[in-house]
Amino acid sequence: MVYFDRLCYLAFLFMFTGIIETTAVVNDIVREGTNRHFCFESPISHELKVDQSVSHDGVCLTVTKVDGKCHWVTAIDETLSKTNLAQWQPGRKVNIERCMVANGRFDGHIVQGHVDQIGHVRHIEDRDGSWLFDFEYDPVWGHVTVEKGSISVNGTSLTCFNSADGKFSVAIIPYTFEFTNFHQLKTGDVVNLEFDIIGKYVKRLLQK
Repeated sequence: MVYFDRLCYLAFLFMFTGIIETTAVVNDIVREGTNRHFCFESPISHELKVDQSVSHDGVCLTVTKVDGKCHWVTAIDETLSKTNLAQWQPGRKVNIERCMVANGRFDGHIVQGHVDQIGHVRHIEDRDGSWLFDFEYDPVWGHVTVEKGSISVNGTSLTCFNSADGKFSVAIIPYTFEFTNFHQLKTGDVVNLEFDIIGKYVKRLLQK
């Protein structure tokens, strides 16, 4: 019963599903103290509202301004130090997703927009119809993946395989490759990782 209650509690924590709506292009970056203000242009920017939470490459950021086809968000030093946002430059393409509505269809998995740590692209292989991406991350933080389990990479809900300590692989279909920023990733690039929240809670409970 305790385990069931915990899972019910988790149902109220999710914000995103990892199903990318579209991509946005970084138009401008303004530094203010330790903060960075990012200006994005996207097909849905004009539909956004100030104070709305939007996932940008898996990072939940608050819209601070909407100006025509563009919207602005602010990243503080804590966010910049724990994600790949500090490496963003004008022209970069970013995956974006709005929060799931309460009565929406749950097509991906529970994604909070809280990046656990960064990872690196270890290898990319063109499989003549799909792409194999190998990722590595620092296992010292205690995060784990599960074979055929869920992982969020730059905000995209994906299924892990070749799961091992500090590394995993994903297969990317042509649609995902084209309509997310996976087509611009190169070996060595830094990505945002959010591990499956149910797995994190189960691990925490087992540790206790």
